[in-house]
Amino acid sequence: MSNEVIITSLFIFALSGFLGLEVIRRVPKLLHTPLMALTNALSAISLVASLYILGTTDETYAQIMGFVAVVCSTINAVGGFLITDKMLRMFKRREPAKSLPQHEVSE
Repeated sequence: MSNEVIITSLFIFALSGFLGLEVIRRVPKLLHTPLMALTNALSAISLVASLYILGTTDETYAQIMGFVAVVCSTINAVGGFLITDKMLRMFKRREPAKSLPQHEVSE
């Protein structure tokens, strides 16, 4: 793989990272949970793709990048599901507190 291809790939990776950060940062709080569900699905797709690349390539550079992609996608997907689950639990209705039995006072 030539240096030009590597530099171009790293530039595209960095640019997409900055673009993704700007898009996520400007999302209103109301849309956070649906957006998290969508990004979890995208992380799962990128995890499958990175596993495929990691398993089919013979180049060391591609294997290292594939491994990094697998680790990042896994962390993103698992963390996203945990955060989404926590947020959904916040909106569940709580059971009303059971009243304690009143003991009769003998006089």
